[in-house]
Amino acid sequence: MSSKTDAQFYLICLLVFLCPSVELEAQLQMGFYGTSCGMAEFIVKDEVRKGFIRDKGVAPGLVRLHFHDCFVRGLNGCDGSVLIDSTPSNSAEKDSPANNPSLRGFEVIDNAKARLEAVCKGVVSCADIVAFAARDSVEITGGLGYDVPAGRRDGRISLSSEASANLPPPTFTVDQLTKLFSNKGLTQDEMVTLSGAHTIGRSHCSSFVNRLYNFNGTAGQDPTLDSQYAARLKTMCPKGSTDPNQVVPMNPSSPSITDEDYYVDVLRNRGLFTSDQSLLTDKTTANQVRQNARNVFLWKTKFASAMVKMGQLGVVTGDAGEIRANCRVING
Repeated sequence: MSSKTDAQFYLICLLVFLCPSVELEAQLQMGFYGTSCGMAEFIVKDEVRKGFIRDKGVAPGLVRLHFHDCFVRGLNGCDGSVLIDSTPSNSAEKDSPANNPSLRGFEVIDNAKARLEAVCKGVVSCADIVAFAARDSVEITGGLGYDVPAGRRDGRISLSSEASANLPPPTFTVDQLTKLFSNKGLTQDEMVTLSGAHTIGRSHCSSFVNRLYNFNGTAGQDPTLDSQYAARLKTMCPKGSTDPNQVVPMNPSSPSITDEDYYVDVLRNRGLFTSDQSLLTDKTTANQVRQNARNVFLWKTKFASAMVKMGQLGVVTGDAGEIRANCRVING
């Protein structure tokens, strides 16, 4: 065998060896539905717009829906499993205490899916609809728009227990958050960046009431919580209340705008959750909070990039999974 032939042979072997890696990186594609369903992203954007007009809380709900979809299911992350309804024999992710009753925006996904099935039957996955809707929600609230690589397939398994085991509770410390995000392939800086999603939306009182009345079993309030802010929260979340519908804005000054005010509030000791305020307990994350508070364009740029990366966690592609006809039910 000549040296030229040898070189060609080894090059082919190398390419074959690398093929799986190349395929992995190319699993999702920009403009994936360009020829198969060219109106896909427009239809989703239109449904997000209509939902936002009816209820501005839909936008933060859809961003959170995407996060809660991607962080669950281990190797199969962003697979639309968060949309599946429970059955008599299975409690699904959406009914986990980590998701119910706080998750919202399902009707927007349903409406988009119904329209897409009417024009492109069996083509657009529910998982991609969630990813598109999250991007459109960021954009409609003042964040930066970004291209979403698509081609996700829908998973067929949804377990309440997996949601509880994989989603960060509001009581997490910065070290616990860092470890959880690292386990998902996300850096500490990306964790701080994605925490900025709390700039929009609302929270049920039950997620932070321990900071007001019984912090660490002391029967007092969290000493790191700004006293004036705590007093305001107590008026909205009275001690001993069992009303499950009591909610407060996570970023009171601009609850429907994607901006830097979340980081400004954290610096003022007005982070709503323990996990928010804990970002100041580490020198590196505290510096990142300050940077994001000072430079909103930088944070918005980093946030868009982090959302794209998060949206590729454990995706199901190719011939795996399915394209659900109804996002709430696996195909028969």
